[in-house]
Parts: sequence; C-alpha cells; structure tokens
Amino acid sequence: MLLSLLTRYLRRYWPFLAGVLVFQFVSALAALFLPTLNASLIDEGVANGDVPYILRTGGWMLVVAFGQILAAIVATFCAARAAMSIGRDLRRDIFSRVSAFSEREVSQFGAGSLITRNTNDVQQVQMLAMMSATMLVMAPMMSIGGIIMAVRQDIGLSWILAVSIPVLLIGVAIVISRMVPLFRSYQSRIDTVNRVLREQLTGVRVVRAFVRESIEEQRFRVANTDIMDIGRRVGSLFVLVFPLVLLIMNVTIAGVVWFGGIEVDAGNTQVGTLFAFMQYVGQILGGVMMASFVAMMIPRAAVSAERISAVLASETTLVPPAEPITVMPRPGEVTFDNAEFIYPGAEQPVLSGISFRADPGETVAIIGSTGSGKSTLVSLIPRLFDATSGTVQVHGVDVTQADLSVLWRGIGLVPQRPFLFAGTVASNLRFAKEDATDEELWHALEIAQAADFVRERTGGLDSEISQGGTNVSGGQRQRLAIARAVVRRPEVLVFDDSFSALDLTTDARLRQALWRELPDVTKIVVAQRVSTITDADRIVVLEDGRMAGVGTHDELLEISRTYREILDSQKGVDA
Repeated sequence: MLLSLLTRYLRRYWPFLAGVLVFQFVSALAALFLPTLNASLIDEGVANGDVPYILRTGGWMLVVAFGQILAAIVATFCAARAAMSIGRDLRRDIFSRVSAFSEREVSQFGAGSLITRNTNDVQQVQMLAMMSATMLVMAPMMSIGGIIMAVRQDIGLSWILAVSIPVLLIGVAIVISRMVPLFRSYQSRIDTVNRVLREQLTGVRVVRAFVRESIEEQRFRVANTDIMDIGRRVGSLFVLVFPLVLLIMNVTIAGVVWFGGIEVDAGNTQVGTLFAFMQYVGQILGGVMMASFVAMMIPRAAVSAERISAVLASETTLVPPAEPITVMPRPGEVTFDNAEFIYPGAEQPVLSGISFRADPGETVAIIGSTGSGKSTLVSLIPRLFDATSGTVQVHGVDVTQADLSVLWRGIGLVPQRPFLFAGTVASNLRFAKEDATDEELWHALEIAQAADFVRERTGGLDSEISQGGTNVSGGQRQRLAIARAVVRRPEVLVFDDSFSALDLTTDARLRQALWRELPDVTKIVVAQRVSTITDADRIVVLEDGRMAGVGTHDELLEISRTYREILDSQKGVDA
C-alpha cells in the first residue's frame, strides 16, 4: 500500500528524484574518498615529513569535502521539493475525493477521521518521502561502499564488520516489528481525540447548558491519556534503537582499535590505514543507523498510507451518469415515484413507497412525527442521497441521470441546521451566486426578513460572521441561510424545517414574502407546525417512513387519521 502510493505520486516528480540520485551519488563518493586521502596524508606525508605532499593532499581533501557539502545541499533541496509536492498533491486529491462524497461516505469515515487523514496522515507519508530520498539513497551507498573500501584497506580486520553489522540489523528489525501495531493504534487514537475535541467545540453551548464541563474534560482526558500511553510505548522503542546503534558502533570501533593496534605493533599495517578503517566503520554503521531511522518511520507511514488509500479508493455513491442530461425539460417539477431509501446495514428502510408530485410554482409541505423520514426525503431531491429503489425526478429528469452541476444550480437548499462560513454577510450570501450585486443581496434579505438586523450590524453587508455563525442567533442564522438560497433564484427551493427558530409573526411574514416574490418557484417545505402549512397546495404526511396521506389541509382532515392526530396535539400550542 505504502509503496504503491509513493510510486504513484513520486513518478510525477522524476526530475527532482533524478537530481537526488545524482547528487547523493556524488556526495557518497566524496565521503568514501576522504578516508583514503586521509590515510595517504598520514602514511605518505606526515610519516615522511613531506610538506608539499601534505599541502597538496590537504587541498584535495578540502575540495572533496566542499563538493560533498554542495552535493548534499542540492540533493536535500530536490528531495524536499519532491516530498512537499507529494504532500500537496495528496491533500488536494483527498479533498477532491471527500468533496465528491455523499453524506453516506462522510458518515462512514467520520469528519474527524477525514481531517486527520488529510493532515497528520499526509504529513507522515510526506516525511517518509523526504527522509527516504535523503537517507535511503545515501545509506546503502555509504554502507556497501564503506565495506568495500574498508576491506581494501585491511582485509584482516573485516571480520569485525561481519559480526557487528548482522547484530545491529537483527536488533533494529526486532524493535521495528513491535512498532507496527502501535502506530496503527496511535493513528486511531488521534482520530478519537479529534472527534472528541470537535464535538466539544461545536457543542460548547450544550455542554455548558447541561453543566457537563467536568464530564467532557474527563472524556478528553481519557482520549488524551490513551495517546500518551501509546506514544510512551512507541517512545520507549525509539529510545532502545539509538543506544543500541551507538553501543554496537562504539564496541566495533574499540575492537578495531584493539586488534588494529596489535597489527600496527606487529608491522602488518600502517597507522593511516588503521585510521581510514575506523572512518569507514563509522560510515558503515552510520549508514545502517540512517537506514534504521527511516525504517522506524515506515510502520507509521504505512498505517497512514493505508488510511489515505482507503479514502482515495472509496467510490462515492453519487456516481455521475455516463451521458448526463444537461437540458431540463420541465424546470421546477419534482416527482417521487415509489421511492425507497434504506441506510447501509439497516434492517428496515427509512422511506418506502413515496409517490407525489410538485408542479412549478406549487408549495408542497412535508409533515410527520420525529424520525418519520422528512429530512431524508428532501435530501433525495438535491441527490445528497440516492434512492435505493424507485425514482426521484427534478425538472423532469431522473436525478441519477442529470448533470450534477446543472441539477444543483436549479435547487436552493436550506438545511435543518444552517451553516454560515467565516467571513461577512455578503460573502455568505454570495456563496450561492458569486456575481450577485448588493441590490440582489438586500432584496434577498428583505424576503428572508433579515434586512433589519443586518442594517443594525456594524458594517451592514460587510459585518463579520464567525465560523458556523456563532455570533448571530439561531433565528438570524436561519434567515441568512434562507436569504442565501433566495439569492441563487433557483427553480426549486427546499426548506428542511428551516423556520423552527422563528417566531410566528416573522414566520408568517417570511412565508408571505416568499410566496409573493417567488410565485414561479417550487417550494418543498418540511414543517413541524400545522398552522404554518395550512395554505400549502399539497401536504404529504409521513408516518414511520411511509405516506400516511397526501392532499390539502381540508382533504387531510377528512382522510388522514395521522394528520388529525398531529393537529390535535398542537392545539393551543400556537395560540
């Protein structure tokens, strides 16, 4: 999974990777050549007191060292450029895929997990790509080249390397094998912390209203402690690796000094050769240590790559048609024909046998008890969900065959929980129509009964709106969301219980304005109060996901027991 993900994205930046290979190769050659020059300097120059040879060889050592530094800088730049580009592309592709998800896929992964995958997980893969490009190229060259050069210097001491390198590799492999399950658990714990934190921030009013601060703090403390426990276990493994590498390195060098000193004393080797051998040992074990460092990053990056690939491999249920219909024959018409919807894994459908039609300019109200499927029903109109059987037609076209951009341009949706973006009143309204003039914005605000309170705000249309609209009341937020839908001037307006936070007077004025100013627009209204929908052209009554009646207010009083029960339960409530 990790290799395929890296291969897919790295090949886009092959010029930078080629630069990494070339300059890392140059840097490694320079590093391998320096100990040989050092041995020659000691054995030929210092031992014989040859000053010109010392100066000449020392000058070459400076040139080689400078070349090594320059090559390493260029290689690191190329690696960083490629790795950062990979991170950017991954975040872009994840965002594009998630943007195409239906509510079903978003619920399946969870908003907190999707955020973690697009930030923390991408960062892990990005860091591995960076370290791999800079170390996994250099480490093998230093290790293999160092072994060759060390053997050339003194084959009699090479047995020390034959013992120390396998011991080091086995020790590191044991530690890394224990990290894989820990990293998978660590990433899931990060998802949990993000979810808890997101719930507490978005539900801060509820938390305070029910005096749940201490309980929520405990929830976060538990999630945070879980991360700490996993991180501590991972950290303890990290702590083992570097002392292990240093121990083996120091023991190896001590062995080289000990046995090399014996050979020097016996006249079998020279001091310069011994120093060069020690430097090559340092390079060999240093290369192994670099490779070990990258290898320790692989398990966590592999888990992250698996989570990223799961998002990228997920196909949205909102599959665009092979030949999308872009011309709508009957704008404003909405038809349900025996539509059914069942959530994945559910035993019973949440909607079943839904059949009704709304003609252009008509107002159709949807009413029913809590959990009867009202919001799910209107979500089928803009294709937030796809009906599992039956058909839903908008503008005379099956929504599964319509071009999505054309379909959505003709629909204005005001969700049950309206969301405002950080910015200004104007920027939120222009979210529906970017080129809307100030006059159009004010007209929409007048229709939505929001113009008065916007004028009272400092800055008017330019007054600031915080993220989620937390600096306005619930009723104001609903009216701004309604104004945003009106600005688009769609053929179909869908109100998902969008008047619940309004008082009866404001509700009545708003509906009158909508009906008066938008007579040709089809209005689908989910409502709780019967008194506000009595003048609807058609009322659809839902009970347990099925239609318990359809007709006008007077007709339903005669034929629908469920409608009469709803009306009786609300007597005196709106008085």
